[in-house]
Amino acid sequence: MNEIALVTGASRGIGRSIAQHLQAAGYRVIGAARKLPADPPSGIDMQVCDIADAASVAALFEYVRRQYGQLHVLVNNAAIAGGAPFGSDAEAAEWAPMIATNLTGTWACSRAARDLLVDGRGRVINIASVLGLRGVADQLAYCASKHGVVGLTRALARALGSRGITANVICPGWVDTEMARGRLQDLGLTASHATAMIPTGRMTEEAEVAALVAFLASPAAGNLNGQAIGLEGGMLA
Repeated sequence: MNEIALVTGASRGIGRSIAQHLQAAGYRVIGAARKLPADPPSGIDMQVCDIADAASVAALFEYVRRQYGQLHVLVNNAAIAGGAPFGSDAEAAEWAPMIATNLTGTWACSRAARDLLVDGRGRVINIASVLGLRGVADQLAYCASKHGVVGLTRALARALGSRGITANVICPGWVDTEMARGRLQDLGLTASHATAMIPTGRMTEEAEVAALVAFLASPAAGNLNGQAIGLEGGMLA
């Protein structure tokens, strides 16, 4: 296989797992992150990019154009999390950066990839959240940004579908990552609190998200388009 995949937020957690999974499936993988990891994944072309910065996004995709000439799979994974009581100063402060990264950054990367994506084969795979499908008090900015990603994905499915390019979004619940453990600690919760919300009684593994991405990227998913797929153990059932 000589197909090219780009994964944002690839330095750690879900993004790193996705990048490594796609590489194992035979893709040539470009990984983007705000900071290069001290232990970059072997064989993955890691590039610096802050998706909330328009110039940084433009530079990344110009690099892809120059070095690879085309793109088969774009995985918009980079995001930030947070939460604060509605009406608080902290809530007001996190609104703009949350929207800029999670929603505008996903749009900017999708737009920059538009002319690079291969007709009849291209894939845009966005990573949202279970909170892109329901609301939670004290996480207004995060919920709004991830609902926006779901809506953006559905619009992209229509905008790109005539070229044979699909767009789908994965909405994970609690995933067993360092970021999730930190978020639980911020909320004063334990892993047991999280798993009690999940009918299957466990968090999703990073590799399960990565495997779903690999399927959506494959020819087998060629007519799966505009879908928001929950990967949350039944939290939305």
